[in-house]
Order: sequence, then structure tokens, then C-alpha cells
Amino acid sequence: MVRFILLAILLIIIARIFWRMIDAMMEAARAPGDGRRSGTAVKLVRDPVCGTYVPARTALSATAGGTTHYFCSEECRVKFAHR
Repeated sequence: MVRFILLAILLIIIARIFWRMIDAMMEAARAPGDGRRSGTAVKLVRDPVCGTYVPARTALSATAGGTTHYFCSEECRVKFAHR
């Protein structure tokens, strides 16, 4: 009987270790950059020429009248400059 109880306890411990390993692998699969929200906000700015929203850190910019304008492409920036 003692042997059966010890075997049952051992199996429970092994099962818990197994499920913790599976849980850790699932958590690692949810790493940032896999399409899920990572909690980091990206500031988007609107191109005044075509209306496209682009990330501020990658957008082209020009300053006119003390205001900075952001553009999705060089073409839009040139169109804005020739207005």
C-alpha cells in the first residue's frame, strides 16, 4: 500500500513538472513581434497630402510655418512643398 501511495505521489509530481514545461513553452511562443499586442504604442502621424498614417519614427518630415509635417513618401513631401 505504501508503495502505491509513493508511486501516485511521484506520478503527480512528474505530471506537474510536465505541465509547467508545456506552459513555459506556450508563454515563450507568445513573445513580442508575433502579431500580438506587446504593450508598446507606436505613434502614427497623418500624411497631409494623401492621408496615409505612418509611424512617426519612419516618416519623412518637413517644417513649414513652425509646424512639422510628416509624409509617407518623398513624392508626397515634394507635392506638399509645391503647394
